[in-house]
This record gives sequence, C-alpha cells and structure tokens, in this order.
Amino acid sequence: MLEFKLPEVGENIESGNVVSIAVAVGDTVTKDQDLLELETDKASLPVPSPVDGTIKEILIQEGEDVAIGQVVMKIEEGGGGKAAPKKASASKSTKAKETKKAKPAPAAKKAAPKAASKPAQSAASASIPAQKDVPAAPSVRRFAREIGIDISQVPGSGPGGRIFEADVKAYAKQLNQGQVAGQGGGGVANKPIPDFSKWGDVERVKMSKIRQVTADHLSFCWQTIPHVTQFGKADITELEKLRKRVSTPDRKLTITPFLLKVMASAMKNFPQFNASVDMTTHEIIYKKFINLGVAVDTENGLLVPVIRDVDKKGIFEINDEVVAVAKKARDRKVLPDDLKGGSMTLTNLGGIGGTSFTPIVNWPEVAILGVSRGGWEPVFENGQFIPRFKLPLSLSYDHRLIDGADGARFLKWICDAIEQPFLMDLQG
Repeated sequence: MLEFKLPEVGENIESGNVVSIAVAVGDTVTKDQDLLELETDKASLPVPSPVDGTIKEILIQEGEDVAIGQVVMKIEEGGGGKAAPKKASASKSTKAKETKKAKPAPAAKKAAPKAASKPAQSAASASIPAQKDVPAAPSVRRFAREIGIDISQVPGSGPGGRIFEADVKAYAKQLNQGQVAGQGGGGVANKPIPDFSKWGDVERVKMSKIRQVTADHLSFCWQTIPHVTQFGKADITELEKLRKRVSTPDRKLTITPFLLKVMASAMKNFPQFNASVDMTTHEIIYKKFINLGVAVDTENGLLVPVIRDVDKKGIFEINDEVVAVAKKARDRKVLPDDLKGGSMTLTNLGGIGGTSFTPIVNWPEVAILGVSRGGWEPVFENGQFIPRFKLPLSLSYDHRLIDGADGARFLKWICDAIEQPFLMDLQG
C-alpha cells in the first residue's frame, strides 16, 4: 500500500488548495494520470499518480489546504481493472468546481489555531489567527505569532514575496516606531467591514488563492513604492500599416510584441528602469538581462508571465511567445517559474477600452507601461489637419530611483521609437 504524499510542485511552495479531486475510492489509475488539481499562489497544477494502482482511501477534500509532504491518498500498487476514464474525471472536476462556487466559504478548520493553544505563547500571540496562505516557513509563522505579529501584513524580501524571520523582525521594529502604513498610530488597515446584511441580502465568497496573493501583493506595492505616473501618446499610423502588412491568417501580430521590443531597447538606454531598489542595504541592483512581464487577464485573476531575453529576439518570435504564455495563463497551466525574474511589465487594456489609467508598479520592478485604446485624431501639419492614429501610454515608476525628468525622457524615447517601425527587427 502506497501512502501518496503531495509532491513538491515548485520552488518555495509549501502548500496549496485542492481545487478538485479527479478520482474516487475504488478507481484504478495509471502512472502519470491526474489525481487532483492543486492551486498555489499563482498557478493551478495537476498532480499525477506516481504508480499504477487502485485508489483505496482519499484523505483530503476539495477546498482544503494541504501541505507539501502531506499524505493525501492511499494507493494499492499494481494493475487490474480498467483505469478511470480521464474524460469522466474531467467532468467530475468541472462539476466539483461548479459545486465549490455555489458553496459558501468554508469555516475555519479546528486544526488551524493549534499552535495558538500552546501555554508558552503570550496573550498577544493568541489573538493572531493562523495564516496558512502566506509564503513563509512554519517556523517563521510560529515566530510571528509568538511576538504578536500578523504575518499576512509582513512584506517579504524573498522570491515571490517569501517572508523570512528577518522580515518579521524588521516589520515589528517599524510597527513599534509607528512607521508602517495603516498600522500603529490609529491606522485603518484590516478595519472590520460593516455588516451589509442590515440593508439587504449579501453573499460571501472566499477569495481564490490567486486573488488573495494579488490583493496582498498590490497592497504591498502601493504602500512601498512612491508612484509617479506620466502620460503620452505615440503616433502608430505607420506601425499599424506595418503590422497589418506582415500579419497572416496563421500568425496575426498585435501591437504587444512591437511595444515589448521598443521597451527592451529603451531599457538599454535607461538602465535605471531595469533595476530594483534594496532598501535593507540601500543598494540599487542593475540587471544585465531584459525579461519583460506581460499582464494577462484571466477568469481566475491577473497573471504576469515573463518573456525572457526580449532584447535578443525578433518581433515574430516575441509575438509567438506572448500568444503561448497567454494561453498557458488562461488555461491555468502557467508554472511559478514562468512568473519570476521580470525587469519591467507591460499591461495592455487597449482591447477593452479607456483613454488612460495609472498602473501599479509590480515590485520588485521599478516601472510599468500601460496601454489604452488607440484612435484616429486630427494633427495639424504644414498648414492643414491630417488624420493620425494615436496610442495613449501611461508610465508608472518608482520615484525613489527614477526622477520625473528621466521618466519623461524614457516615455518620449518609447514614443519616438514606435513612430519609426522601419527600424524594428522582425526576424531577430
């Protein structure tokens, strides 16, 4: 009898939420057949069977948080009987998701506050709820509880916002000095929300793990980075002619790969945009690579997969990669490593609409370029008005590193480059 433990699914991932279970007790499974779907911080991943065998016991439930290394099923090894059809499993998975959506948020598990019941803990730490979704080791979470810190409020300095003990200590020091935004000194962070049921019917739905992480990360970005946003318009009349000329029915180019290529070129001329600020050591980290994140709107929330080495690739190759990673993101197949190591981010809302917006910088990056919907505008040239196709751009940046003049020069450089598409490398 094999005790199947949840395997490692990515670097620094210690737990996940069971989205669906694709098998039932008594099903015969084959090696590499999907047993369950696990949702981590930024991705939804299938977990396959390591052996051929029969499911004898399922020790988890849909919607449950499980830790890496936890025994989730018992499988009797060996063949015999037909494997559970994948089509049926998929149907069951879909049905499970629909059922999960209809259910109210599950009550907190009794096991969660176990650590808080230890007599050695202080009264302050006993009031801190157990946090299972934060990217921190159990020892770090325990340390935070012992000193009375809500670890979900601690900004992490590790990969993907991972929280270390030093981060908890630094946060506690800032809290004691009244330096944490919205904390100490009568701040309003995590203020209890009003009871809206007094005024009518309401429905409470638990945030998905992706939405929780997005909310925490963007709150941290907004509180940490002093934002400045500058606006501009690029004349893409000639670029649109080029884009339509080189597009084919099998490979339709969008404006995105052209913008990514221009951003990569601009970052070579303005290295402060390809950097990160380390306030713990008061150092600037200049990156020698150019990896650009592309914000993708999915039904599960916003994901930002990264295109590597954009400066070394042609427009066609960049376009193909953007299409591929966007599909992976929407199909929930993006891996944690696909979301790391970005230099700067592009977010394009032009396909939806709007004239401008102020995007939030994706920490630890220092800048993000937003794109709104383009349109025809009259431009006065040589004594007459002529129609030109203009693209609105919004550049947000970290004012700790980038001055306003540099922000204006960077955005102007991008606009000037976009207006000269004949200089772009299509093939790479």
